Amino acid sequence: MKTLGRVLTAMITPFNADGSIDFEGAVTLAKHLLNNGSDGLIVCGTTGESPTIDNEDKLKLFELIARECGHLGSIVANTGSNNTQRSVSFTEAASKTGVHAVMGVVPYYNKPNQRGLFEHFKAMANATDLPVIVYNVPGRTGGKITPATIAKLREACPNIAAVKEASGDINVAAEIYHLLPEDFMIYSGDDGLTLPMLAVGGCGVISVASHVVGN
Repeated sequence: MKTLGRVLTAMITPFNADGSIDFEGAVTLAKHLLNNGSDGLIVCGTTGESPTIDNEDKLKLFELIARECGHLGSIVANTGSNNTQRSVSFTEAASKTGVHAVMGVVPYYNKPNQRGLFEHFKAMANATDLPVIVYNVPGRTGGKITPATIAKLREACPNIAAVKEASGDINVAAEIYHLLPEDFMIYSGDDGLTLPMLAVGGCGVISVASHVVGN
């Protein structure tokens, strides 16, 4: 199975003392992670403080890390939000920075139904030629996407390529594995569930612990 890697690190974003982004430090960290067990990076995910970084700085981070580190592993830009139009426009912009894939979270707080989730991710996928990772994390968003909706999305949009599954329910991952094509990538969104997730068809983990125990 071709994947974006087995261990993808949800990378933190270094900041300077005045609250500005330490772009040089971010590139240094990215290189360190990719040389120490990470096959790829999620840039500006929630672990990377995405709610506190404006889009201009995010795009600069995407471009810098893709240019300086893209030869070392997969660089994934987090481009989703609970606003579909903004997610679409930001996905379009991020796709021009040299990253290898994009990721979008199930819209938080709004709690759209499954039809709404289908239309949201379809719009994101249609805005790029890159692989799209759907991030399912009900404990943070208040809503969840079902395996059946993910399957419909993949059928409608072949670049819906992966899920970061962080519901904490192994049965959900198992159902995704049975409904989706063999090349669909299922990533554990919880470090502690990586082994059981692999047992039911997962291909790897989108990890935070890999910052310090990547190898």
